[in-house]
Amino acid sequence: MAHRPKRTFRQRAADSSDSDGAEESPAEPGAPREVAAPGSAEEGPPSGGGRARMAGRPHRVRGPRGRGRVWASSRRAKEAAPRADEGSGVQGDAGKKGESRVLDVSTDEEDEIHHSSESKDDQGLSSDSSSSLGEKELSSTVKIPDAAFIQAARRKRELARAQDDYISLDVEHTSTVSGMKKESEDDPESEPDDHEKRIPFTLKPQTFRQRMAEESISRNEETSEESQEDEKQDIWERQQMRKAVKIIEERDIDLSHGSGSSKVKKFDTSISFTPVNLEIIKKQLNTRLTLLQETHRSHLREYEKYVQDVKSSESTIQNLESSSNQALNCKFYKSMKIYVENLIDCLNEKIINIQEIESSMHALLLKQAMTFMKRRQDELKHESTYLQQLSRKDETSTSGNLALDEKTQWISEEIEFRRTKRRQARMLSGNCNHQEGTSSDDELPSAEMIDFQKSQGDILQKQKKVFEDVHDDFCNIQNILLKFQQWREKFPDSYYEAFVSLCIPKLLNPLIRVQLIDWNPLKLDSTGLKEMPWFKSVEEFMDSSVEDSKKESSSDKKILSTIINKTIIPRLTDLVEFLWDPLSTSQTTSLITHCRVILEEHSICENEVSKSKQDLLKSIVSRMKKAVEDDVFIPLYPKSAVENKTSPHLKFQERQFWSGLKLFHNILLWNGLLTDDTLQELGLGKLLNRYLIIALLNATPGPDVVKKCNQIAACLPEKWFENSAMRTSIPQLENFIQFLLQSAHKLSRSEFRDKVEEIILILVKIKALNQAESFIGEHHLDHLKSLI
Repeated sequence: MAHRPKRTFRQRAADSSDSDGAEESPAEPGAPREVAAPGSAEEGPPSGGGRARMAGRPHRVRGPRGRGRVWASSRRAKEAAPRADEGSGVQGDAGKKGESRVLDVSTDEEDEIHHSSESKDDQGLSSDSSSSLGEKELSSTVKIPDAAFIQAARRKRELARAQDDYISLDVEHTSTVSGMKKESEDDPESEPDDHEKRIPFTLKPQTFRQRMAEESISRNEETSEESQEDEKQDIWERQQMRKAVKIIEERDIDLSHGSGSSKVKKFDTSISFTPVNLEIIKKQLNTRLTLLQETHRSHLREYEKYVQDVKSSESTIQNLESSSNQALNCKFYKSMKIYVENLIDCLNEKIINIQEIESSMHALLLKQAMTFMKRRQDELKHESTYLQQLSRKDETSTSGNLALDEKTQWISEEIEFRRTKRRQARMLSGNCNHQEGTSSDDELPSAEMIDFQKSQGDILQKQKKVFEDVHDDFCNIQNILLKFQQWREKFPDSYYEAFVSLCIPKLLNPLIRVQLIDWNPLKLDSTGLKEMPWFKSVEEFMDSSVEDSKKESSSDKKILSTIINKTIIPRLTDLVEFLWDPLSTSQTTSLITHCRVILEEHSICENEVSKSKQDLLKSIVSRMKKAVEDDVFIPLYPKSAVENKTSPHLKFQERQFWSGLKLFHNILLWNGLLTDDTLQELGLGKLLNRYLIIALLNATPGPDVVKKCNQIAACLPEKWFENSAMRTSIPQLENFIQFLLQSAHKLSRSEFRDKVEEIILILVKIKALNQAESFIGEHHLDHLKSLI
């Protein structure tokens, strides 16, 4: 394999003026200025003589050089020979006077020219063929002197130096030296030895034209050498490429035949092949077939993979095209995240203040409720004590008893004063059927009422200032739900995956509690839940929800029920436990109205509200039991004390009976919310049979007793007696039925015989049909059978 030739980078040599002059552009043959006259020796370098000397000397071949450079040197040698002869003749006419010094100078000049010629030969580039051609031409024109000729010339130079030991600085001498130098250039034997050469310490001064010409020649030579080097490099590269292509063609001759190549490799008979039989060919073909089949299967697998990738890419493209801009999505989610974080921070900061205001309002209402309850119990205690003192025959007046009597008298006067005011108010309103003892007696003195209203007003002012410094987007329930509604409309999948419907009730809890601070469901004029702003906003948010049936089970449809379960019912439970007075019909009616809305209409998912609902119902039952045990008191006096209709004992007894009957009515109002067993146990077992029936048994049968029995029957729920097949009433009414029958027997023999019919109607209403039929048959009241 051919080796790549190394590139040579020539440095520009700083030679003498004679050497530089030899490198200038060649002059045309026969130019007269090449023959230097004595008087014009300093005007230019002896270029003609230099070229003649170079042509007369043999050239040294330094290896492959540029072809163009070699051929230019040969032409200069041929053209310079006649000019050298002409120059030497002119020098001979100049005279023999300075011959020795001229020879000396010519010898130095010859050495310099020889040195310049060698440097030029080293810098040239040519190929092997060019070098051989140049040598043939030079051998025909150059003669190499022998040793005798060289010795003679050396002796001649030594004699010249002995005769004249210095070099004159005259102009004329310079001309002579120039002529001598030209002669010495013709004689190759006049070249001094290396140790005899004069070393020039200064360069010969050059004209501006010479320097410009020298620089131009140097640049041209450098450009020419670089182009020659590039050309040589290109030749070498082409050779290497041809060799590489040849090797590849020889290696892949089978594939080139398969591809239909038009080039056919010549068969080489010198190559010997291994013997081939049918089995070997078959084996190779099978191996080849197996490889092709495996390649085909791998290609099929790759093809299937690419098909799947294409389908996946198309699906991804469709999804991305159908979806909104990802940057906008990210911006929305980021803004929503920041909004929720700020909302939570705001609510966490305000929740403490909300709890304080709630506690203040609860404490104020609790104080008022406890005031009413304590006053009722104290008045009941003092009035009962006073009546006992009046009924005592052996009453003795002592100092202690007098003080007690004075206090009791003052309490009695205050109670009577409030009763008179209520009686006058009823007369003005036209309610004349009111019974004494059914009033709630919840009036406050004017001073206490003013203090209560002032405290309540201060609390409501604090309530308004809770979110005074908060933007509406963080305290207005409608604005908050609007944010989540935008999320639900733009990105429903992420909305439902985030279970926002479970988070909204927790976020709205503090805001709803603020609105419930002045909400008192124990007052008839209290605002209903459906009229509250938060209730309407949540309903609108739920109605705007567009979901499929699969998501309805855990969707926004439960937000309202969850809010009621987590926020409203706990507040109702607290009100029932601490503030509700079961003896107050107005409070009970209002509470039942709100409870029906909460527990019936918005209990969509029974499992979720079961615990809170059961807690509320347990609180209601517990509070009514406590009222039956603590607030019901019906005294029993001797007949002599109650015979007089105007006696205080009878009035007190009547008031207490109607108060108990009022509680009985309030308890049975919970029909539909509480279970029948609970109501029957409380109303019938604990209150009717234990207190009311005993008071009726102690009373004289008459119109008043019948009236009371009618009121008791009117309080009983009709649902208990809807079964038309019933012939016997419920077991808890057995005592009441027996009392009705006993009263009917007594009235049938008295002047109030007409009241028996009312008793029969009561028996029919409570489904005591068997008892009514037996009574009618026993007393032969056939005209009353139609009632049954």
